[in-house]
Amino acid sequence: MLARGGALGYHAGDAHAIGGAMTQPDLRELKGKAVLITGASRGIGAAAARLFAGAGAQLGLIARNRDAISGLAAETGGLALPADVADAAAMADAAETLRARHGRIDVLINNAGVIEPIAMLRAADPADWGRAIDINLKGVFHGMRAVLPQMRAQGAGVIITVSSGAAHNPLEGWSAYCASKAGAAMLTRVADQEARAAGVRVMGLSPGTVATDMQRAIRDSRVNPVSQLDWSEHIPADWPARALGWMCTADAAEFAGAELELRDPEIRRRIGLS
Repeated sequence: MLARGGALGYHAGDAHAIGGAMTQPDLRELKGKAVLITGASRGIGAAAARLFAGAGAQLGLIARNRDAISGLAAETGGLALPADVADAAAMADAAETLRARHGRIDVLINNAGVIEPIAMLRAADPADWGRAIDINLKGVFHGMRAVLPQMRAQGAGVIITVSSGAAHNPLEGWSAYCASKAGAAMLTRVADQEARAAGVRVMGLSPGTVATDMQRAIRDSRVNPVSQLDWSEHIPADWPARALGWMCTADAAEFAGAELELRDPEIRRRIGLS
């Protein structure tokens, strides 16, 4: 079930084959849960915010863009928490704001990520390369560190890292992205080792290629085979959002410590995407 696929995400035609038979997973147990989502201003993060809000969750929405996150907070009834995930203190403050409002933190979705710089190693700017590590890897660490004390104290919680096929497959021009995603995937496994006995479930989700602004940047770069994919091959952002919601329910408890792949037919079936 959890075998690694290629880094390109979905095979041609998957989106059309799946699209006609979707049923919503039962997310009623998410009602009232305090959920912190990073990178919430667009793409998978914004879609996840809308899904969790629809299930009755109480949201804390983190992004650097104050205006975008404020609009989404107004739409979903969540808290706008403008912050840079690369800033440990800002992440700690955001988590504490959500905890102070609701008395607990039940879910962390570590979603924030950047694809830039798309550049060959010989030409990559060191500052840009380091910034990707700060966001994609250290940002995951900062999020985990901000919520784990509260989750351990309450004896329950779910942490999900949005991963990528690039964590496990090298791609030309993506050295920063591949390296940072690989580090985040291993960090997620370490967090599972440390937190599972305290009742905290830590997991990863590899969504495949998703029709987001990041995918447009990849397309425009014309570097490596992912940029050559037809836009119709990318899934909509609400599919990984549905997966994230399901992963926070008791139905997904057996996958603690695992990285799930949305291209896996059995996982799609469990979510209601096939």
